[in-house]
Amino acid sequence: MTDLTTRPATTTNETGGAKETRRPGAGDPGGKGRTTIADGVVAKIAAASAREVLGVHGLGTGMTRALGSVRDRVPAGRPGQTRGVSVEVGERQTAVDLDVVVEYGYPITDVVADMRVAVVTAVERMTGLEVVEVNVAVGDVRLPDEPDEEPQGGPRVT
Repeated sequence: MTDLTTRPATTTNETGGAKETRRPGAGDPGGKGRTTIADGVVAKIAAASAREVLGVHGLGTGMTRALGSVRDRVPAGRPGQTRGVSVEVGERQTAVDLDVVVEYGYPITDVVADMRVAVVTAVERMTGLEVVEVNVAVGDVRLPDEPDEEPQGGPRVT
């Protein structure tokens, strides 16, 4: 988890001219108290933004995906929203590690670059933390004729 410190807020007047700085605690209710962001929150944001990138088939590789699909089928099990994502969160910074499967035909270097931009943008915008690195391990390429390993949500038997 991380604690975010409050920074002075800056506003611009209507004419776009001089800026005024408000000090926390000087009538600014946003400066009173402490905000804590759990590691799981950063992991969910990173996972969601990474999955939106064109060319990403899924997160997690090998045993992680196999165990996750079994866990997803258990009635009390939670879906693996952050499968393939690990984060380290400090007071003001965070680092993200992603294990991904890329769709066949997409340039891996382009997919990874787009993924880094998407993750950094989403995490920094939503949490205020500085993302110091996004490490991506491409563990597989999904071929067009391969069956999808992810559960389809329908009944397993007919």
